[in-house]
Amino acid sequence: MTIEQFNQMLNELSYELHSNILPFWMDKTLDPKGGFHGQIKHDNTVVTNAPRGGVLNSRILWTFSAAYNQFHDKKHLETANHAYNYIILNFVDPENGGIYWKLDSEGKPIETKKQIYALAFAMYALVEYYLASDVGDALLLAMELYRLIEKHSFDKEKNGYFEAFSKNWKKLDDLRLSDKDVNVAKTMNTHLHILEAYTRLHSTLKDNKLKKQLENLVEIHLDKMLNWQTGHFNLFFDEDWNLKSELISYGHDIEAGWLIYEAAKETGNELLIEKSIKALKIIADAIIRDGIAEDGSLYYEKEFDKLDKDRHWWPQAEAMTGFWFAFQLTKDKIYLERVHLIWNFIKKNLIAPNGEWYWSVDDNMQINTSDDKAGFWKCPYHNSRTLLILIKSLSKN
Repeated sequence: MTIEQFNQMLNELSYELHSNILPFWMDKTLDPKGGFHGQIKHDNTVVTNAPRGGVLNSRILWTFSAAYNQFHDKKHLETANHAYNYIILNFVDPENGGIYWKLDSEGKPIETKKQIYALAFAMYALVEYYLASDVGDALLLAMELYRLIEKHSFDKEKNGYFEAFSKNWKKLDDLRLSDKDVNVAKTMNTHLHILEAYTRLHSTLKDNKLKKQLENLVEIHLDKMLNWQTGHFNLFFDEDWNLKSELISYGHDIEAGWLIYEAAKETGNELLIEKSIKALKIIADAIIRDGIAEDGSLYYEKEFDKLDKDRHWWPQAEAMTGFWFAFQLTKDKIYLERVHLIWNFIKKNLIAPNGEWYWSVDDNMQINTSDDKAGFWKCPYHNSRTLLILIKSLSKN
């Protein structure tokens, strides 16, 4: 890429973030009565009675806190304040601790289970919000969530973290995040987002035990989950670490690649940093070999010989970040070209003219009109984070 191409991409990414994504979430999703609407369809129709998820609200809190920390726009902090207040008043379990999984549209708990994935996202968001607002209670709650995860979820005997518990921290039979997941004791997805949250917490609050657990999480991903021969992560395990699925998720692969490097860097452990860089290159090369379409975009997933060729919004975003990190660390321009190709695909196929990105397109580039533009799983976190990272990095070049 030439200097002119770098500058063009910087301008396009900045425009997309500030004129499309962030305004959509501020203008379309915010409920003046509190919180954010639980569902907005592909055509911007608001479903006012939709339930509200703890993960979505935490991701909104993270997005606007991170945006404020980078650009210092008061509108972003106001939106983060709105999200924080709603989480504190409605999602926090005042009796047993932790974050409720789901509320109704009036803010009353309807699924009170403690999904560790949701606690991790809340922790991640609360630390970012503390850095934006200097509200000390946000950091205290993040620390409390960390202690709860270590107390109830960490497997002291066989290592790793269990998936979910009841309201009062009892074992559950159904541990799944969603209907599409395998019902197992331990998953790569939850471990990845605990790692993400611990990385941010440790960057803000240095603590020896936290550092030890963060190093352990890096090692779990690299030693128990990553298949170094294929370059793909194994995703579902029983409590003894027996593999329970052959599914490959290209988005999770590339997202994990750069998050693991960031975690290793945060620990300062040189051996882990070196190993994580090798892993990121292996993962990025495997994605190029197995998961990239002719137009440069990422396929969704593969199980055995069945390839899902849909192009979901979040793997495209994470691939831009992952390939950018691979380029920064190796200086191999093949990864830089991948960033450019994916961005061109996103511009052409996923950016909605009336705000945000569509959920996905199929292999014929037909827009998915069945899934949400905002909803329980459709959020501003993946695409906003990618744009924040690339804008910051490109601005230095």
